[in-house]
Amino acid sequence: MNISLRQLKVFLAVAQHGSFSRAGEDIGLTQPAVSRCIRELEQELGLKLVDRTTREVTLTEVGASLSATLARVLDELESALRDTHGLAEERRGRVRVASAPTISANLMPECISACAARYPDITLMLRDQVQTLATDSVRHGEVDFGVIVASEGTDDLVGEPIMVEPFLVVCDRSHRFAKQSQVTWKELNGEKLVLLDYASGSRPLIDRALAEHGAYCQIAQEVGHAITVFRMVEAGIGISIMPALALPAMPGLPENGGRLVALPLVPQLDRTIMLVRRKNRTLSPAAQSVWELIQQITANTPHALAAKEAKAAKAAITTKPTKTASKP
Repeated sequence: MNISLRQLKVFLAVAQHGSFSRAGEDIGLTQPAVSRCIRELEQELGLKLVDRTTREVTLTEVGASLSATLARVLDELESALRDTHGLAEERRGRVRVASAPTISANLMPECISACAARYPDITLMLRDQVQTLATDSVRHGEVDFGVIVASEGTDDLVGEPIMVEPFLVVCDRSHRFAKQSQVTWKELNGEKLVLLDYASGSRPLIDRALAEHGAYCQIAQEVGHAITVFRMVEAGIGISIMPALALPAMPGLPENGGRLVALPLVPQLDRTIMLVRRKNRTLSPAAQSVWELIQQITANTPHALAAKEAKAAKAAITTKPTKTASKP
């Protein structure tokens, strides 16, 4: 049956007021509109619900039975709709977020702290994983969303860039680069490099840049964590190329007794950090709140990404990665 909620509400108003005109005044309809709703409802049911005379409107036996049941059903329906609307405003529960290690260590702690302060009824659970695993966790629904490095192979996800950050050269203070204000990609030719491995979202970007600038390097070590990279550079195993977000994990500056320095690479190479979630899946109110909170926090960082730049950065990630050029 093609019966509308409006028709049922009109009928109930007529039953309560015993008048088409008073029912119309109560629900904001004209008397002809009320009459039409009742007629359409009766036609759809194939039953007479009201008897109307010039003086009064009375319910038929069937109409009286329907009225008694309908009042309770509509009350329950309105209650259910109010509860559902309340869920849309609810900010509570557990939100699971996957992120790559440098992001987990240097961006997410602030986000977790801010979430606890702003939404005390939301528990933000971080899944600290390498890029490939973090992306798979989002894809398989193991987390609500992820914070990852923009890369190929994520076209099946909905992504929103939130910030960009440059890559830097990291070397020991005894290295010849330490006296320079910046380093060109070409100058890296012949250097031994300690890099994050291919589970990292940054590695394909670095490989491509080395090849494009003709920097033939020896990969001395490939490791999984930024702190390991820094310790190996300290030990003289090689120099490194790291994203700016990893620098808080770097040992102290030379003037404070540390051995490592970080220098700009020219031309500048950036990586884009983005929020990703599954396509055709709506975030829960709690997860949406956390998503927006991370947007707000990153908007206040030195590497904040404007909306226009974000779209351009996302569109630019189309070139296939090239293997690192090895020293002949």
